[in-house]
Amino acid sequence: MQVTAQNWPYPRWVAHRGAGKLAPENTLAAFRLGASFGYRMFECDVKLSADGVAFLLHDASLQRTSNGHGIAGEQAWSALAQLDAGSWHSRAFAGEPLPALDNIARFCLRNGYFLNIEIKPTPGQESLTGTVVAQQAARLWLGAVPPLLSSFRPEALMAAKAAQPELPRALLIDSLWSGWLESAQALGCVAIVANHALWDKASVARAKDAGFRTLSYTVNDEWAAQRLLDLGTDAVITDRVDLFPPAA
Repeated sequence: MQVTAQNWPYPRWVAHRGAGKLAPENTLAAFRLGASFGYRMFECDVKLSADGVAFLLHDASLQRTSNGHGIAGEQAWSALAQLDAGSWHSRAFAGEPLPALDNIARFCLRNGYFLNIEIKPTPGQESLTGTVVAQQAARLWLGAVPPLLSSFRPEALMAAKAAQPELPRALLIDSLWSGWLESAQALGCVAIVANHALWDKASVARAKDAGFRTLSYTVNDEWAAQRLLDLGTDAVITDRVDLFPPAA
């Protein structure tokens, strides 16, 4: 399926890193918990191991969300796959592993869920990560609704575009820096994912007039979610899968 701003299959509510803060982020356990609240689309962070395996992790280093140490992207997948990525959160998730992208793909595809992959390169590996993630996503989702590939790093999105131009892309922004809209256009993006505070009538109008879908991160308060819905934005990424019914 070719995803465009006009042909947009994704739901309005997106579970951040699987289930936000209710489970260890970027793990299969978090995806399962988010799904138990009725969520059908998930956001996750993906980077590369030293031997080129795409896997889920937000930080460059391992310390915050696993019992590992050092830069994750400098370690082989055989070592990363042995880490405990659950105990830091709570005892209930002790032993939860770091998932490879192909594990998450199987879970999503078999259950009819959608995915937003944030390409989160280890510094210095922006282009390589964009290329490999796009290639793996195209292979894993062949014949299905593809994941939305997003990144703060234009180099990663440019590499993803060169590798698999048919996959949908979105530019992530944390400020309305000079040229944000033009950069999204040059990258062939279908959407812009912004810090929710950046969206107002003017910025939403600019993005929509340019043909983009508008998504927001990370929305955890009812007043903020209602403001975005009133503005007519297209999707809300939230940690609060327990607060926002995804069908709303």
